[in-house]
Amino acid sequence: MSSPLVPAEPAATGDGTPYSALYDDVYHTAHGALAQARHVFLAGNALPARWMEAERFVILETGFGLGLNFLATWQAWRESGTRGRLYFVSVEKHPFRRADLAALLAPHAELGALAAELLRQWPPLTTGFHHLHFDAGRVTLTLLLGDARTLLPQLTAHVDAVYLDGFAPAKNPALWSPALLATLSRLCRSQATLATWSVAGELRRTLQQQGWQVERRPGFAGKREMLRGVAGSPAPTPDPSGAPAERRAIVIGAGLAGTAISERLAARGWRIELFERHAAPAQEASGNPSGILLPHLAKDDALAARLSRACYLYALRRFADLAGLRWSPCGVLQVARDAAHESLQRATVEQLGLPADFAAFLDHAAAAALIGRPLAHGGWWFPGGGWVSPASICGALLAAAGEAVDARFATEVAALRQTADGWQAFDAAGRLLADAPHVVLANAHDANRLLQQALPLTPIRGQVSYLPPAIADAMTPPLHHVVCRSGYITPPQAGKVCIGASFDSGDTDLRIRAADHAGNLQRLDELLPGAAAGIDAALLDGRVGLRAATPDRLPLIGTLPDTSAIIGNGTTLEKLPRLEGLHALLGLSARGMVWAPLAAELLASQLAGDPLPVERALARAVDPARFHLRDLHRGKAGL
Repeated sequence: MSSPLVPAEPAATGDGTPYSALYDDVYHTAHGALAQARHVFLAGNALPARWMEAERFVILETGFGLGLNFLATWQAWRESGTRGRLYFVSVEKHPFRRADLAALLAPHAELGALAAELLRQWPPLTTGFHHLHFDAGRVTLTLLLGDARTLLPQLTAHVDAVYLDGFAPAKNPALWSPALLATLSRLCRSQATLATWSVAGELRRTLQQQGWQVERRPGFAGKREMLRGVAGSPAPTPDPSGAPAERRAIVIGAGLAGTAISERLAARGWRIELFERHAAPAQEASGNPSGILLPHLAKDDALAARLSRACYLYALRRFADLAGLRWSPCGVLQVARDAAHESLQRATVEQLGLPADFAAFLDHAAAAALIGRPLAHGGWWFPGGGWVSPASICGALLAAAGEAVDARFATEVAALRQTADGWQAFDAAGRLLADAPHVVLANAHDANRLLQQALPLTPIRGQVSYLPPAIADAMTPPLHHVVCRSGYITPPQAGKVCIGASFDSGDTDLRIRAADHAGNLQRLDELLPGAAAGIDAALLDGRVGLRAATPDRLPLIGTLPDTSAIIGNGTTLEKLPRLEGLHALLGLSARGMVWAPLAAELLASQLAGDPLPVERALARAVDPARFHLRDLHRGKAGL
């Protein structure tokens, strides 16, 4: 289980230099933090000259602190006029709260606009990876919040430059340990550089033992020397992350998954041919008028909960920046099922040490006061959650992708064929529709129709119901927040109040059922006692959609396995043969709005060779080859 974060508390020395009581050390020299960042870390890594011709440049920093090294680097990146993409990865065990960080950055007026944008996107202080985009995606900051010894081994990246920062080795030895430095070294490309203000003898010897060529350089201000290093050749680990020769892909399905991956690849300069069998995007499960945005919590903070948290926070940041989106971060109250569940909810928030701007537990009285109506129990309150129109997400993503996506509606892909150059897509008459080095299957349970293997995808029928406008308008007091439990109700939007939803595994019937409307009304009455009184289920309108779910309820994200390859049962995910160029973004189940944005960013990062936005363990948990690997280990593959 992840340990709760302990935020840094602002303090200062007598001359006003920010200071950490936890480490009894200052965050930067009294002679100027930005000047120090430029001399030690930028110039020490020969920047900006080294990134000028790079399509992608990756920097890894130990110790985010006040963020001044990142902001100085971002500023230099902008001013250099480079046309590439910057990835800045930084680990921080004790991050500042947003308000404290704002006060600490306020004196640095020259960083005003950049600091304001960083603060706008500053995440709630929860453990794990937080992936933030700036400058229309050309600059990406991945914050690893937590212990570096736990999180850095979970990073997948190929690093060009290292900023060895953090507090002095004598004050914070864990951040300078041989084991952690070895982890950093394994992440670096051949001829990567590092820079640090420390010239401690043990540090120099450790780096040299790990293959670095180190030299002393003139230090900054009152410090006589600093250290610069160059990674030896060959690289400590193989570097397979070169950009694909041809950045073209076929994407099948124009729902949440298909539009999300199309936009993420288009943002990286890819050309996409998007095929959708319907005449417009978002015509199946993504066509519901609204879906709800909230994370999954678990007391043990298991993989599914950690992935859900990362996806939820990333989705909120992306939605805030997408033009044309219909959504409201109005807050979500997840009411407890019963008294025992209410106790579990309270204990979960307390044990995980969750910050109030992410999640809080409200007792019965506080929850009822928030909603303004009687409730059976208290529950979790997610202040940043809310509702969103899935169809508007699809439209906004396609608009953001622009001409890079050639959308072919009312065109069904009936067959795929692998060639020496990639993949071909054909219609039902056998006519070639497109060819490309890559294909992404984003068409839910229908993907199995195009495959020789059977992915473990089960269709899940879901029916939502719409309350008539007269009933919605008469709700007193008006509902301002999403309320959910086994069902949910959204505030009025576009003249509708949406309640739902049924969840019928293996059922593909698309007809509206009065019995399911009745079930939705029952779920409404469990949420808001008395709210369903007098409503005739037979008179309700609604919509049916089919979601696709996997046995473990986690998505399928990544390259598909080659199940025809003959291999032993002692292999690993990394060693499994793959169907080169054939990828999946499937199994988003009922949480597509939450999963899709980060799932698409993960797959696009894998295809482009960029640093991954999630921990290695989370990427493994959604690898589409995981079920094949389990069958191999159980001796069931091929049966």
